[in-house]
Amino acid sequence: MVGAINAMCALLAERAGFGGICLSGAAAANASHGLPDLGLTELKHVLEDARRIVAVTSVPLLVDADTGWGDHETISEAASRLSEVGAAGLHLEDQIDTKRCGHRPGKRLVSTAQMQRRIETAVKARIDQEFVIMARTDVVMVEGLDAAINRARHYLEAGAEMIFAEDPTNADDFRRFADALEAPVLENMTEFSRTPLLTLEQLRTLGVDIALYPLSAFRVMNHAASRRNTAGVARPDADARPVVRGAGLLCV
Repeated sequence: MVGAINAMCALLAERAGFGGICLSGAAAANASHGLPDLGLTELKHVLEDARRIVAVTSVPLLVDADTGWGDHETISEAASRLSEVGAAGLHLEDQIDTKRCGHRPGKRLVSTAQMQRRIETAVKARIDQEFVIMARTDVVMVEGLDAAINRARHYLEAGAEMIFAEDPTNADDFRRFADALEAPVLENMTEFSRTPLLTLEQLRTLGVDIALYPLSAFRVMNHAASRRNTAGVARPDADARPVVRGAGLLCV
C-alpha cells in the first residue's frame, strides 16, 4: 500500500499497480496545508482530499483518521462520511487528541478503555459493513511490545478488523506482533523512523499482511523540487535549500 497525497498521486499509484492507497494524516497536513503532523487538520480537510482521490481511482483507499478529531460524535461522523464518499476504511490511533507524529518522542496515550470506545463508535457509525476499521497502536515506543500486543487484542475485541503497529524496532518485533494476533497486521515502512526498512519478501516471512509506504512519493517529489526550480533548471545551491524544513513535518 502506497501513500497518495492527492488525486494525481493516486492515479500514478493505480497505474503502477498498487493494491491499496493510503491518505495519511501527514499527507493531508503537509501537502494540502503546509503544516506539520501534529493533529492540526480537521475531518473536513481530510474528507475533501479523500473525496478527490476516490473520484478518480478504483483502488481501495485507507484514510488516516488520527485520533478521530475529538469526541465520539466526531469519530462517528468520520466513519459515516468517509464510508459515504467511498473510502475503503480508516485507521484510528490511541494517542491523546493533541497527537504527535508516530515516530517522534513524547507521545501520550489514552487508556485502553477509551480507545475501545473510539473503535466501537466507528464500527457502529459506518454505513457500509465492508468499510474497514483499523486500530493503530503507538504503545511500542511508550510502553514496549508486550503492552502493544495486549492493547491490540483489546482493540480487536472492541470491533477493529485490522491492526497497525507503529514503530517496532526490529524484525523479531514484527514476527512476535503478527504471531500474537488473529487479524491482519499493517507495518509502516517510512524512511525516517526507528523501524527497519524490510523487503516485501522479508515482511511476508514475518507474518506481516500489509506494507505501507506512506510518504515515499512525497519525499521523492520534495527532493526533486529542492534541486530544480519550476522551469526545470538546476539550482546552484539546491542542496542547501530543501523545500520542506523541520523533522516534525514529514510523518504519518
